[in-house]
Amino acid sequence: MSTRLIVIGNGPVGHKFLETLVESGAAGDYEITVFGAEPRPAYDRVHLTAWFETRNADDLNMVSEGFYEDNNILIRNHEKVVAIDRANKTISSDRGLTTSYDKIILATGSFPFVPPVPGHDRDNTFVYRTIEDLEAITAASKHARVGTVVGGGLLGLEAAKAIKDLGLKTHVVEFAPRLMAVQVDDGGGAMLRGKIEQLGVSVHTGKNTQQIIDGENAAHKMCFADGEELETDLIVFSAGIRPQDELGQQAELTIGERGGIVINDHCQTSDPDIYAIGEAALWGGRIFGMIAPGNNMAVAAADHITQTGESTFSGADMSSKLKLMGVDVASVGDAHGNTPDSLSYSYINQVDGVYKKIVVDKDRKHLLGAVLVGDTGDYSNLLQFALNKMDLPEQPDSMILPSIDGGGFAMGVDALPDDAVICSCNNVTKADVVSAVAAGSVTLGDLKDTTKAATGCGGCAALTTQLLNSELTNLGYEVNTDLCEHFPYTRQDLYNIIRIEKIKSFEELLEKHGTGHGCDICKPTTASILATCWNDHILEDKHHVLQDTNDYFMANMQKDGTYSVVPRVAGGEITPDKLIVLGQVAKKYDLYTKITGGQRVDLFGARGEQLPVIWRELIDAGFESGHAYGKSLRTVKSCVGSTWCRYGVQDSVGAAIQIENRYKGLRSPHKLKMAVSGCTRECAEAQCKDVGIIATENGFNMYVCGNGGMKPRHADLFATDLDYDTLIKYIDRFFMFYIRTADRLQRTSVWMDNMEGGLEYLQSVIIEDKLGICAELESEMAHVVGTYQCEWKTTIEDPEKVKRFDHFVNSDENDSNVVFVKERQQIRPASEDERKDLIATA
Repeated sequence: MSTRLIVIGNGPVGHKFLETLVESGAAGDYEITVFGAEPRPAYDRVHLTAWFETRNADDLNMVSEGFYEDNNILIRNHEKVVAIDRANKTISSDRGLTTSYDKIILATGSFPFVPPVPGHDRDNTFVYRTIEDLEAITAASKHARVGTVVGGGLLGLEAAKAIKDLGLKTHVVEFAPRLMAVQVDDGGGAMLRGKIEQLGVSVHTGKNTQQIIDGENAAHKMCFADGEELETDLIVFSAGIRPQDELGQQAELTIGERGGIVINDHCQTSDPDIYAIGEAALWGGRIFGMIAPGNNMAVAAADHITQTGESTFSGADMSSKLKLMGVDVASVGDAHGNTPDSLSYSYINQVDGVYKKIVVDKDRKHLLGAVLVGDTGDYSNLLQFALNKMDLPEQPDSMILPSIDGGGFAMGVDALPDDAVICSCNNVTKADVVSAVAAGSVTLGDLKDTTKAATGCGGCAALTTQLLNSELTNLGYEVNTDLCEHFPYTRQDLYNIIRIEKIKSFEELLEKHGTGHGCDICKPTTASILATCWNDHILEDKHHVLQDTNDYFMANMQKDGTYSVVPRVAGGEITPDKLIVLGQVAKKYDLYTKITGGQRVDLFGARGEQLPVIWRELIDAGFESGHAYGKSLRTVKSCVGSTWCRYGVQDSVGAAIQIENRYKGLRSPHKLKMAVSGCTRECAEAQCKDVGIIATENGFNMYVCGNGGMKPRHADLFATDLDYDTLIKYIDRFFMFYIRTADRLQRTSVWMDNMEGGLEYLQSVIIEDKLGICAELESEMAHVVGTYQCEWKTTIEDPEKVKRFDHFVNSDENDSNVVFVKERQQIRPASEDERKDLIATA
């Protein structure tokens, strides 16, 4: 008989337990029921503020499709367990359900602490914990001018960013004398405060709120103990958390003096059949309010219940690296220097807004803690020194002082012990990464899939990449990055050579930098680069011999040797007259027609010699090449936007048409797809595109590096609330940087996943111009846009080019091997047996 396992709480930590249970292979031994008090499955609370960017809860979803069904897990959302009967081993829910259990996992999390000041429960006062809270704050903001957050900790500053992004004048009120009092010291708090005030947020520290009453010029007036007052229209309380331990109290489990369900190293409570994990649990007298310790508890509990592993929970490091309102902040270990006889080194750069401090032991041999504000580049090194008690360099301050000559302090990853934790979110050690690399994970993307390193907060991505590269070297890998046997260069190298030396043909490139005659790798690659750089017609004498079949015929070859013709329909908008022309052409040449996923019409079954005459009729009707055959921009999908839709906030069709017309014909390492949605309902599916654009009330949000295909990837939010001109500038830079640096046939998603620094590095290059190349990228794109030509039109206007499409040089006959049959009132290629029968009876 299966063990009846009940999981109470369906947040990130509860879901981590379920994932671990499934990965152990023992899930089939259990009858699993999950209760979640919220109306939706597990979602990512760590990135809760990201909801404001799209206002789509699905973006935070942590549950893979089919997870519950495939693993026979019964999920009961929006149902709260209200009682545990330990004597009869049953639980009861607020919907009247009573069911029995053998084991329970309490993953009930925490609840926001609201100071019990008079007026704390007035209208338009909120907490910041769930998606429903965020929806309520957003609704209230539409009728407000000023918003105030009570609490200057991590979550409070995230809430302040949300309030500011909603367009309200924003205040932060903190009881302590500095912001983030737990994580940073006075110096770091002062630097952080200055940076946040520069962003237009008013900070009030050392404030004790006595009461909240009616305001004179706003909905509320906050009255402080020092006699000062602050008027505001809405208030968000983010003053800390308390463990959600009411079920533990009801079941008479052992509870800590200040709350929290007491657990042992296996996460068992005082009842060995009941486990507690996450923020509801108290271990060693401490509540651990971060995701990494909660995940470690989940793994320990799953291992103990299933007896498939030996992990235990023995406390956790609470170091963290964050970006708050765009300000980098990090804290390591004993950041306040509370250890007796500890010593500290500090570096302050007020010009650049940088504060760094390290705390060392009295012998200056080991790092105890650190604080970083404004520049967290040293975080990974410092964290490893603290966690692994590694010997410090002779001059410990070299770890945080800038190096004038560019040398500086650097620690090799080879010096890390095997049990060094590389990714704390998922408890991935150096040994785990080393084993994965040895087993074949040779890219950062591979490592993310096999170990989950760098898939949590992302703070360990740089260190993971360093370790990957080091292990590849240690294993004796000699990575041959040559494009092919004819060129000892990468695609990026060839791009730079062609651009810098202004090489205009394959023959010139081969003569100067290659050997032999070329192949079907280097020829199309060179053709693509030449097209991007100089935009000559692809059938010019110096280029046409480089093209593969699809580019040579400017149409996609199908399995029977015929071709499909896809004219451009920018943004998916088409007039009735043009629709009629497409129908007339399809009927005249007996072509199969299909609406594509990119909002175009595909015409199948055209023979090679028919292509120029079909193109001529389409061009005469105002169509042009859709470049469906090239590694280039395909489509910019759109919804109807504000023009027609009652929910639309921007003209998505107009934007899509302008954008498609700008980038049409752009040649790249792989095909490019785009979309523009007129609101966050996302009908154009922009978040699975290489560049996706979602309209907001303040402009456009830009997403990058998504794709469908064999390995779908959700796009990442790149920038928010952009005006149209800035949006275009960022897209120009993004595409040209991708074209410069991607490998041959590499999608944008794989390109970024394997880029050290990932999204943050890409943002620094495109938005902040970290490499100083943005002006060049914009100029290069301007050349591509300015030299665009319809490749079909250029071809049919040149009789010599048209001759290349004749099937037989000395005959007008058709290819007898091309045979069609009718199905669903249209043609399709005949099967081999059908073709033989038709030829035999002809």
